[in-house]
Amino acid sequence: MSKLSSAVPKTVYTPTAGAANASNVWAPELFYLDGKWYIYYTAGNGSDSSQRTWVLENSSADPTLGTWVDKGRIFAANADFWAIDGTVFEQNGTRYFLWCGRPDVTNVNLTQNIYIAKMSNPYTIDGNATLLTAPELSWEKNGFPVNEGPEVLTNGSRSYLLYSASYCGTDDYSLGMLTLKQGGNPLSQGDWAKSAQPVFSKKPQSNAFGPGHNSFFKSPDGTENWIIYHANSATNEGCADKRNIRMQKFTFKADGSPDLGEPVATGLQISKPSGEQ
Repeated sequence: MSKLSSAVPKTVYTPTAGAANASNVWAPELFYLDGKWYIYYTAGNGSDSSQRTWVLENSSADPTLGTWVDKGRIFAANADFWAIDGTVFEQNGTRYFLWCGRPDVTNVNLTQNIYIAKMSNPYTIDGNATLLTAPELSWEKNGFPVNEGPEVLTNGSRSYLLYSASYCGTDDYSLGMLTLKQGGNPLSQGDWAKSAQPVFSKKPQSNAFGPGHNSFFKSPDGTENWIIYHANSATNEGCADKRNIRMQKFTFKADGSPDLGEPVATGLQISKPSGEQ
């Protein structure tokens, strides 16, 4: 992971020009499910209102080889509107799909919520979606009200949903957290508790503005937990290509919840993930 900046990228899929998924391709996530690889991504026809979540499938053992097959859109019948940032969550043998949706199809109300639904297979939703969290607290509404980028972190028997709050073009883009109660039903909004404050936010003295849209990984030897995220290095740099990728270790609190700490300063030398060659 410490050598990502020197990794050679490989294009695995290019949508057909003029297709409904040909433009604004965002936020791919790669999963290995039921013996095949899947990429969940966001794309549209060029207009923002057309953004939807799509699925690619590859039966090759190596996801950089073989053929990626377009499996079409993944959506719930009661939430078939603007959708981005899809991810997969498994609990007690059941698989769920999480994503960010904007229910106002007129694009006048730009509020973005996070939804969850059960999956019948890696590219199909089973039944209706549940609204899991909406931006309701002041720190979730900077720029405009946003809850997006859901990522589930499991620690033992506990599950935590980390999400990005506020508009990504503001310095106050940050991470919030939902905690699923012990033995709770992921499809029940009432079984998730929202943290009253952000759990990871800007730190100007560390050149970290608008940190968010994160993921998690373990060190190669399994002894460390790491968060990887993007942030801007200066104020007012917006939601574009000035954002840069950062990663750092985190720990867990006595109650099992993640302690993400604060963004590490740019230019600070830290140890690479334990077990890396």
